Amino acid sequence: MNTGESPSWPTSLLPRPDESAVAIPPPGRGPGYWAGAPSAVLAEDGIYLAYRLRKPLGNGRGYAVAVARSADGVRFETVTTIKREWMQAESLERPCLVRTAAGRWRLYLSCATPGTKHWRVELLEAGDPAGFNARERLVVLPGDAKTGVKDPVIRHRDGRWHLWTSCHPLADPSEADQMITEYATSDDGLDWIWHGTALSGRSGLWDARGTRVSAVCYADGVIAAFYDGRASAVENYEERTGIATGTEPAALTAIGTTAAAESPYAGRGLRYLEVLPLGDGRHRLYYEMTRPDGSHELRTEVR
Repeated sequence: MNTGESPSWPTSLLPRPDESAVAIPPPGRGPGYWAGAPSAVLAEDGIYLAYRLRKPLGNGRGYAVAVARSADGVRFETVTTIKREWMQAESLERPCLVRTAAGRWRLYLSCATPGTKHWRVELLEAGDPAGFNARERLVVLPGDAKTGVKDPVIRHRDGRWHLWTSCHPLADPSEADQMITEYATSDDGLDWIWHGTALSGRSGLWDARGTRVSAVCYADGVIAAFYDGRASAVENYEERTGIATGTEPAALTAIGTTAAAESPYAGRGLRYLEVLPLGDGRHRLYYEMTRPDGSHELRTEVR
């Protein structure tokens, strides 16, 4: 396969915040006010972007997921909003927006089960992104008493659905911030077969406490995954971006001993990187980044 990627791939797809623009500002000023966790799809009439809106703990948490459309990839108009109450969730986290081969739209939503550390993923499906209805939802990744499941990355390739999702241990609530990325496949994107841990933290390094795959790219038989990592529980919510590669989707290896991309501001958070191919050899990046006041904004740039 001739991908046209440069010899520096995948590092050429890393964010450069000084060359980016704000796509979605945070809903308030200061720590805990976030716009981010993006998932993007290129369609005939523009780019559709699903993202999470959040307020501080005790003031709403992840209170909504919005879906918006843009003709230029930078300026967005909201087409629908899903509120956490509609999903019977204490908080919403990263969505995954997918368009099927049949032209249907799917929105996979990360939902926090009220009063617990548990997370599950539910699915909304519609013929149009404006038509998602929270009353017509299906739990597709329930997790269990020992594991919370959230932040799915889903690709349809070679006739199969492929999933990388963040999993959190629940046996000890004080350890529930830890995360690894598990890999699964499906014939329909609804029922999944698990194949094991694709990526986990490395003791003593910047990603020791957790690894969460946020984007997956392919080139010449190599898989590149961009992921969020943190060294300790103190860095929860301020993860930075790393790169892992491999030839098998269930076995990725982190490269480098330091984070590959981070915010230039205090907290250094740069996370939930989304890489959207534009079909002309370029890619549009979307990511959540910490601002000087501690809030998080959703930024975009083209590579």
